[in-house]
Formats: sequence, structure tokens, C-alpha cells
Amino acid sequence: MQQPLAIQQPVATQQAATMPPSVASGNVITPSGTVLTGLPQEQSFIENILRLNLGKIGTFYMTYENNSEWNAKIFRGKIEAAGRDHIIISDPRTGQRIMLLMVNFDYATFDEPLNYEYPYRQPESSEEQ
Repeated sequence: MQQPLAIQQPVATQQAATMPPSVASGNVITPSGTVLTGLPQEQSFIENILRLNLGKIGTFYMTYENNSEWNAKIFRGKIEAAGRDHIIISDPRTGQRIMLLMVNFDYATFDEPLNYEYPYRQPESSEEQ
């Protein structure tokens, strides 16, 4: 009698099937075995930081290579929106909206503190210990 051939699942599927539900759902296990829960879904990418600061005014430094008119340009405005490949700002004086491409983005400065949540920071407890 011949034995039926066993079909092997890919390793990643096997691992996910054997993981506890808390880990398979996106939680993280540290090397010591501690399960970190409630981690933010978004990571610390520029567009996510800009989204946390919609409405704030910043100065955006951009570089445009091989441009005969100007190689670098500075834009100042209020953050209206931010995507993976672009930022939309508006001039508070004129209301003009400008779309800036992230491929040209060098850095930005702000005159006020920024909202920023590091991806793996645990929420601080309001209880005194």
C-alpha cells in the first residue's frame, strides 16, 4: 500500500498557525518571552508624523536636482495633508495650496513642538504606583 503524499504548508503559515492568538494578531514577543500588546498600527514614517501635526505651520526645504532655474527651494505653510509621496501645505496669508513631492523633501522645521508617537512606546499609566 502506498502512503499518500503529505502536502507541506509554507513555514510562515505553519508558524502563524502555532502562534498564540495574541502574537498572530500583531502583538510582539520580546526575547525574554514577554508579550507586548496594544502597539500602534502606524510606524514612524515622515507622512505619519506630518499627519499627527496637521494644521501646524512649518518650513519645508526641498531640493530639485538638474533644475536650471533653482536647485533648492524653501516653502512655508500650514500642513493640510500628507501622503506617502506628497505633502499639501497652504500659505496662511494667501490661502494658496502647494503640493510638494516627498522625493524632493530634505527636511522641515517648526516653531512649535510636534506631536510624535514612537511606534513601540507603551501608553503611560495614569495610575500612581
